[in-house]
Parts: sequence; structure tokens; C-alpha cells
Amino acid sequence: MALRRIALRDFVIVRELDLDVHAGFTVLTGETGAGKSILIDALQLLLGARADATLVREGAERAEVSAEFDALPAALLPWLDEAGVPHDDGLLLLRRSVDVQGRSRAWINAVPATATQMRTLGQWLIDIHGQHAWQSLTRADAVRGLLDAYAGADTRELARTWSAWRAAHTALAQARSAQEGLQQERERLQWQIAELEKLAPLEGEWSELDAEHTRLAHAQALLASAREALDALQPDEGRGALGQLAGALQALQGQLSVEPQFEPLCTALASCLTEAEDAAHSLHGYLRHSEPDPARLEQLEERLSLWLQLARRYRRTPEELPALLAGWRAALHSLDEASDLQRLQAAEQQQRQAYDKAAQLLSRARRKAATPLAAAITQAMQGLGMTGGRFAVEVSTASEPAAHGIDQVQFLVASHPGMTPRAVGKVASGGELSRIALAIAVTTSALGEVPTLIFDEIDSGVGGAVAETVGRLMRRLGRDRQVLAVTHLPQVAACGDQHWLVAKHSTRTQTSSSVVPLAGQERTREVARMLGGEHLSPTTLAHASEMLAGAGEA
Repeated sequence: MALRRIALRDFVIVRELDLDVHAGFTVLTGETGAGKSILIDALQLLLGARADATLVREGAERAEVSAEFDALPAALLPWLDEAGVPHDDGLLLLRRSVDVQGRSRAWINAVPATATQMRTLGQWLIDIHGQHAWQSLTRADAVRGLLDAYAGADTRELARTWSAWRAAHTALAQARSAQEGLQQERERLQWQIAELEKLAPLEGEWSELDAEHTRLAHAQALLASAREALDALQPDEGRGALGQLAGALQALQGQLSVEPQFEPLCTALASCLTEAEDAAHSLHGYLRHSEPDPARLEQLEERLSLWLQLARRYRRTPEELPALLAGWRAALHSLDEASDLQRLQAAEQQQRQAYDKAAQLLSRARRKAATPLAAAITQAMQGLGMTGGRFAVEVSTASEPAAHGIDQVQFLVASHPGMTPRAVGKVASGGELSRIALAIAVTTSALGEVPTLIFDEIDSGVGGAVAETVGRLMRRLGRDRQVLAVTHLPQVAACGDQHWLVAKHSTRTQTSSSVVPLAGQERTREVARMLGGEHLSPTTLAHASEMLAGAGEA
């Protein structure tokens, strides 16, 4: 069991639908145009297909699709943990909505999710085989992917090494073609760096030099001001500010015993006197150690002049010159690396060797899996009206290495005994292609881990005894996996463990579609309709009963 329930609200022409899905093989039948593929479309939307406003039923504000799964594959659980999706009860509820503007939202167990996450999740839960699956048999990428899946090959390492090798190859090719231009750029950077290195500007140095220059340029005025301030505090003759503060403090202190209110005034005067004495001490020190330095001033003016000259030349502020020099050095280093053809050649060769190793491993896995895959599909073909036919998987060396490896994979088929297998698309008819696609789907699906398989009219183009075989194959597959099939064939419908009827209902104002389970006489009448059309004769009803009985249902 995997898919337990599916619900649709205002989806295309379905107003409301709730279906409990059972284990085994379930068939969906109905008149042409009744909407049998709507359930498939809903599941595809739920599992990451592109959302579109046309999916919303006319007159509704939004369409909603939800599905409940259980018996989750063990390999899926780490992904759910990483995505932060709870799954303690072993159930998974997926929901997606689309509004009339085409905006879509999705949830996994009530946790908001992206369409990409839904697509990733879908690969673990449902495998859908469409009615045009045979077309992929003529596409090289699909054929190669099918063989890789059968072989259980992990192509991620090949993809990684391919990307690394192509990047190294591109870097080498660009370096070779740009050598002349790189050399000119290198010489330009070297000349500019040499000019700035004469200055050797340091980060923060400009502001320090500018401040020192300003002080030296105003040395005489600064000394005169310091002397004047010191004379005001401590004149050579008479009482200065220090003496007057000391006198005021002494006058008040003498009366503290009489007037306590003088206490805070004395404290304030004592503090002022202390700070004024400190200031006088500092001024003495400044005057002892500060003298005009014409030589240092000249040095500063020369350096500042060079600094300003280079700043104007390269259209930068003086403060930006250290960063400019660092940037040029980094650019030169990059050019040196790009010009190092020997290093680039070694890197390209190393990446090519890594790619070759990964490609050889994948090629061996493909060649090993080709024979058993061909044998399994050949065996499936025997019961599909191609008795004596033979399927082959040809793995040859491609003319050029590529992202997918060094192999060219081709499916070959011999429709009749004694024929030499040739390319599928060149020798097989449309009906044969459909049967081969069905044989491949059954063969590969039986080996996968996806719990739910859906076949959307993949049995088109077959009939008679072959159709009976198709039905038996799907029923047998349903013993191990959950299988749903949209079909027009009564032989296939008769083999279902469950049977759903899709019907369209039209009024003067709207059209809707419904899905109902069938059993007993209702199912017999539907199989009879598929056999003989709308007019149900006793003969067709008897034939339908016989088919159902032969398939295991009385």
C-alpha cells in the first residue's frame, strides 16, 4: 500500500471528489472525453508539475488537490528529516492549491514546500508511464537514462567531474587565446604598482601625516598660545590664576568653623585649583618638548605632495591609495595565474583523468546491465504478441566524450525470429512500439522502489490476446506494487482488483466529471460497454461476465 486517498476540489471539471485508493491493480475506464486522465493530471500537479490557472474549475476561486500516502520508502525518510517534515506516524499528506491568477502553494504534512521539493518527493512515491511512452525509445537521453536506472548507476560523480574538466579546459583555452592581451595588461599593472610602491602608502597613514603636517606648520602659533596660557596661570611676576584660586580657597577655609556653608565652595575651589595646576604642569611639558622642526616639515610636505600627485593621477582620494595598491597587486597575481599555462595544462589534465575514470566506471556498469535488461524485455515481449522477437541493448563508444559519459546507448529489436536486431524506431511499427514500451515499463517498474505505478493508456495500439496478457501483467505487478491504469481495453479492465468509472455530466450551464467505484452488475455493464458500445446485448453482457470470471472475479 502507498497511495491511500486522493481528494480534488474545483479541479478542471471536477467540483468535489474523494477517493480511497486500495492496494493491488485499479483500473479507470469511461467514455472518451469523460476525463479519465484528470486524476493523473491532479497527481502530476501535486508532485511538482507546472501550475496553471486553467486548472481551476470555471467559477471557482482556486483548485485544490491532496493525497495521503503510507508505507513510505525507507530511502525517503532521511530526505524528509533534512527538509524538516515530520513523519512519526508513517503517513504523508501532500496538498497543493492553484488560484485563478495561476499562483500556487504546496504543503507536505502541513509544512510549506516548493514545487522543486514536490518533484523530488514524487520520484520516491509515484512512477507515471504515459500513453506516448514509446516515443522515448527513440531519444538517446531517455534510452541511456533507462539503462542507467536498471544498472542502479549513480551518475552524480560523472556530472561533477565533467563540469570540473570543462571548466579547466575553458580556463586553459582562454589563457592561450588571451596571452598577448594578458601580457599587455600585466605590464600596465606592473608599471602602476611600481609607481605606487615608491610611495608605499599604508592604511590610515594619510590622516596621521596630514595631522602632523598641520601641527608643524603652526608650530610658532601653538608655542605662543601655550606660553600665554601658562603666563596666565603662573606669571613670572605677580599673582596669576593659580595664586588667585589658592587665595580664594585659603580665605574661605579660615572661616569654615564659623560658616559650614563654605564647605562645598571650598571643595569646588580645591578641585579647580588641582585641575589648573595639572594644566600648568602639562603646559610646562609641552613647551619643553615642542620646538619648530623645519627639516621634518619639509619631509612631510614632499611626501604629502607625492601622495596628492598620485591621487590626482589615478582619480582617487588620498585615503584610497592603499586599497588601490592592494587591488592592483591582487589583479597582477590573478593575471600571473592565468598566464601560467603549465599549471593550467596540468590542472586540465588532472580533471580529464578524473572524468575518464568516472566515465569508465559508468561504462562498465552499463555494459554489465545491458545483457540482463535485454533478456528481461525480450521475455516480456513474448507474451505481448511478439513471440520469437528479440530485444537488444547496444552500448558502443561515442565519438566524443560528453556530460553523459563515453557511451552511445541504443535499443535494438527484431520483431520476428531470424531477424537481425535493428534500431527500434526504424523497424518497429506503432503498435509494436507501444508493446515494446509496455514490456520495458513492466520490466523496469518491477525492479524499482517506487510504491505506486500509474499507466496512462500505455496499452493503446494492442488488443485481443495481447490485451489479455497486458491485463495479467499489470494484475501480477499489482501483487507487489500499487498499480493504477487508465485503459480503453475491456481485457485489461477485467483484470483489475478495483474498477473506477469516470463519467462526465453536462447541463445547460456547466460540465462536471465524477469517479465512482464499480462492482457486481455495474462493473459487468461497464466491461460490456467497452466490448460492444452503448447498446448492451445479452451476448456482450455474457461475454463481459465471462471475462470477469476468467480474470478471477465471478
